[in-house]
Amino acid sequence: MTTQLSDEQKIAKGREMAAAWKALDWRKVADMFAPHGVLHSMMVEPVVGREAVFKRVSGLGDGLESITLSYLHIGVIDGILYIERLDEFVIRGRSGSAPVVGVLEFDGPLIKVWREYYDRAHLLKAMGLIEDFDSKTR
Repeated sequence: MTTQLSDEQKIAKGREMAAAWKALDWRKVADMFAPHGVLHSMMVEPVVGREAVFKRVSGLGDGLESITLSYLHIGVIDGILYIERLDEFVIRGRSGSAPVVGVLEFDGPLIKVWREYYDRAHLLKAMGLIEDFDSKTR
């Protein structure tokens, strides 16, 4: 039987994830997922499995000089962690930001599903990209 996290522990895991992104520690980000965990930016196909998550986030990290996931609101509703945040980053010398809502479901201490809701066109423009970075990680 898997031990379920308390609401406070889920919030702590969300903050731990933000710290891993700030450290640009893609291995840590991926290792926070269950072996068959899902990362789903809602406007693109989901990636399934810890190694696929690693490939996606490390691909996103290509050229990323810094990123801070600034939490505006964080809480647990019906056992699910909701995080409203502003992602602020510098990529290839260009500063940008994007508002995001992340929704995380847990299987014990690991992330089972992480859904991300944001305006993809806004993010790509803020990153100074013409081509979607997702196309490089498939």
